[in-house]
Amino acid sequence: MLNKINPDGIYVVVNSANPQRNISRTGLNAIFNMRLRHWNDESPITVYVLQDEDPLHKTFCKQKLLVFPQQIRNGWNRLVFSGTGQAPLAIATQEEMAKRISETPGAIGYLSGKDLTANVKILDIE
Repeated sequence: MLNKINPDGIYVVVNSANPQRNISRTGLNAIFNMRLRHWNDESPITVYVLQDEDPLHKTFCKQKLLVFPQQIRNGWNRLVFSGTGQAPLAIATQEEMAKRISETPGAIGYLSGKDLTANVKILDIE
């Protein structure tokens, strides 16, 4: 699989212990919009994102979630301000994201191909 990795690509990644191999685009959107809180095995999902102004975050929102970053931020703000949910955990760097995902069971986030590590698993989007 590693020889098929595009260093400039963006990959949705999960903790390597996560049994899930793929996800629908609808499921991915539900996770990052903080509406889907548990994996198929009922384990909790921990969502990590980069800062709003990070270029990879902007590209991830547009290419993988098919929304503009401000649209997803507005949704998170509505959850927080209404008291009905929480925003994902914002991480400063891709290196920190890889570390947090590898250390947190049930974690999901995204990385560029050049920042993938052996401690995370790519989740295929169907």
